[in-house]
Amino acid sequence: MRGPAWQARVVCGDVVGAGFLVTGRLVLTCAHVVRKRGRAPVTVSFPHARELGEVSATVVAHGGWAGADTDPGDVAVLELAVEHDIPLAPARFAPHDAAYTEPYPKLVSYGFPQHYDEGTLAEYQAVSAQLIAGEWLELVTWHGHGQPIVEGFSGAAATLPDGRVAGMVTAALGTSPEVRKGRMLPLDVLARYWPDLAELVPVPGLGDDDRRRLYDLLRRAAADPGAGRDPNRLYVDAVGPFGPPLPPGGFPSLRAAADYVRWEVPDPDALVRFADRLGTLLGGQPALPGRAAPDPATAQAGPAWSPVVVEIDHSGAGPDQVTVEVSAYRDGRRRPVGAHRLPRTGVRAYVQSRIDEAVAHLAPDADELVTFVLPREWLNEAVAHWECGADDSTPLGCAYPLVVTDRARHHSGRLRHQLRKKWQKLDTGGGVEVHRVECGTRERPPSLRKRLWDGDARLAGFAAPPTAARPLFEVGLNVPVPVLLWPRTGTPCAVHEDAPRAETVRAQAPGAGTARTEPPGAGSPDTDPPVAGSPDPDASCPGAAFLDQLTASIADVPPAELPRHVMSLRLTAEAADEPERHWARHLQLLWDDPRCFPGTGASLHSPVA
Repeated sequence: MRGPAWQARVVCGDVVGAGFLVTGRLVLTCAHVVRKRGRAPVTVSFPHARELGEVSATVVAHGGWAGADTDPGDVAVLELAVEHDIPLAPARFAPHDAAYTEPYPKLVSYGFPQHYDEGTLAEYQAVSAQLIAGEWLELVTWHGHGQPIVEGFSGAAATLPDGRVAGMVTAALGTSPEVRKGRMLPLDVLARYWPDLAELVPVPGLGDDDRRRLYDLLRRAAADPGAGRDPNRLYVDAVGPFGPPLPPGGFPSLRAAADYVRWEVPDPDALVRFADRLGTLLGGQPALPGRAAPDPATAQAGPAWSPVVVEIDHSGAGPDQVTVEVSAYRDGRRRPVGAHRLPRTGVRAYVQSRIDEAVAHLAPDADELVTFVLPREWLNEAVAHWECGADDSTPLGCAYPLVVTDRARHHSGRLRHQLRKKWQKLDTGGGVEVHRVECGTRERPPSLRKRLWDGDARLAGFAAPPTAARPLFEVGLNVPVPVLLWPRTGTPCAVHEDAPRAETVRAQAPGAGTARTEPPGAGSPDTDPPVAGSPDPDASCPGAAFLDQLTASIADVPPAELPRHVMSLRLTAEAADEPERHWARHLQLLWDDPRCFPGTGASLHSPVA
């Protein structure tokens, strides 16, 4: 027998059309061919295998065609009523763009017009790659004469000369000698209405086994939708930094993202990257055989955090005007998401509108870290309590690990270098000591600076907000201490409210008789008291209690894990019966690892950015 045996004749009442066998039991045809299925049986026969007779069939998938000639979704999948697969080889498919790749090939269709129960052939070619109404390719006759596409060809496969299927004929546009045109659905549009077809169509760069494994992975992921695999991140990862942007609204599922990468992204390697990443997420190794996992010995050392950065700075346009820049770090590169100048009152809404978009730029398996890079006077801002959005009241600090850092420190070459060295040491150990700055401390800023340097401080805890001891807090910012923690709210307690403040000490000249506030015996006038906390710790001091609870909470937590740990504390505080009474309710974390922000430099608005 010459020619494929998978071509089918479909009958439903008085309507006769064509179809083609795509699996051992499924036949693809047009929805309008079986439009009378509720009133008449559907039967399928194979002209090249007449011994099979007429086989009953039912519609198991429908493209949503509404009944008019120009309605989309004219696709139906028929399941044959047989116990075993039909003993015929199903159709083979060409790449989805084969019908409109230059030079446009001849397309042959096998249809069943009136008086041709055995079938006849028509030869056509595509007019252009341009879709009509996003749905159809237009066809014209190959020779200008011969068999036109008429009733009876609907549902016929449009095949290349080698027999591979490139689409499905759906309609005739004219049968006069002057007009011999028709329409077909290309394979990517067919797959839009019957997604299982995508698994049968070859993909450049993927072998048949690899392609099947990709769709097995998608089914596995769909069976566990709560695992948090973000289709938008997978898409961004697959197309790379210079690929098409994320479509508005993103993707509702991993399958939708995979289909978009496959049918809409011109980069032939994009689907391969999508499959590799999805396989890694599902099983901890690349999806495709023969694609080696990264060598742990050569993998880049350092933290696994992937920051989403919200940087705020004075715009220079007025005291109330600020510039807000939102970006995401991916593969060591900063990807701008948006920048806008606006009044301070508009910052929160702008950030809410951009955070999700920025997170979508991260790698699918990345641990996101929302980082607010703030002017010094903003460091106590309650950014962790900002809601995620107008429709989501979850505090940002309960939705993401969230930290703040000082903008001047973030752009300081000296501090970036020194902090990088500190973090290299921190990577080798567990928890770290909390260098306490107590409520009402008499410690002078130079003394604190020396203490932090001499102790090689990695973490400093403040008993009161920055406004209560501004000079001491600024010392913490200007010394390379990787982590600072403090309560955002509170004032000096009754125990310490009359204690001399560090601001007073700094304001007076060294050596002046009234400038020294150390207790008798604390040291000579030229020696700072060797204090590491309050001169008179007292259990009734809220600041001391805060530091005690903080120290106990983070005793065994590696500094690299503090953002996640503090997020857990925030969730616990929010869930408490009286959230405002929980010690961590207003905990602020300044966490600064320069390795997470490679290439930190000029502002996005700078001409040298």
